[in-house]
Amino acid sequence: GLAVLLWPAGTAVVPFAGTVAMIIATAGWAAYTILGQGARDPLAVSAGNFVLCLPIVALSLVFAQGGITFGGVICAGVAGGVTSGLGYALWYRVLPSLATTTAAVAQLSVPVIAVIGGVIFLAEPVSIRMVIAGVLVLGGIALSSVRWAPAGRS
Repeated sequence: GLAVLLWPAGTAVVPFAGTVAMIIATAGWAAYTILGQGARDPLAVSAGNFVLCLPIVALSLVFAQGGITFGGVICAGVAGGVTSGLGYALWYRVLPSLATTTAAVAQLSVPVIAVIGGVIFLAEPVSIRMVIAGVLVLGGIALSSVRWAPAGRS
C-alpha cells in the first residue's frame, strides 16, 4: 500500500540517493522510537534533541543559496519545532501503552494521514490510486492489529 501511495507516477524516476536517505531516516526513526520507549523522560530527551539540531539548522541556513525569507523561517520553525514537538509529546504519551510491534505498525498510517491532510487543507485531488493505497495501508494495519487465536481454539 505504501509503495502504491508513494511511488511516483508517469515518467518520474525515483532517485537512488533519495531512496537510500529515506531508508536511513526510517531506520533512524525506528531507533529513536525504541530508545524513547525506554527513556525515563522521553519528552525531555526529545526537547534536548531539538536543541542539538539548532546548530545544524543554523549551518544549513548559512549555506542556503538564497530564497530564505523571514516568513519561511518562521513557518519552518513552527512546522518543525512546535507541531513536531506536539506530535512527539502525543506519541510518547501513547507509546508506553503500546507493544513495540503495534507502535511500528501504527506509524505506517502517517503517510495516509498526510495525504488526507493534503486533500482537506491543500485541495489536492483525490485519485483512485490514493484511495486504493489508503485502503491497502489501513487494511494492513487493521489486519496486523487483530489478535489471532491459535488454530483449533475458539
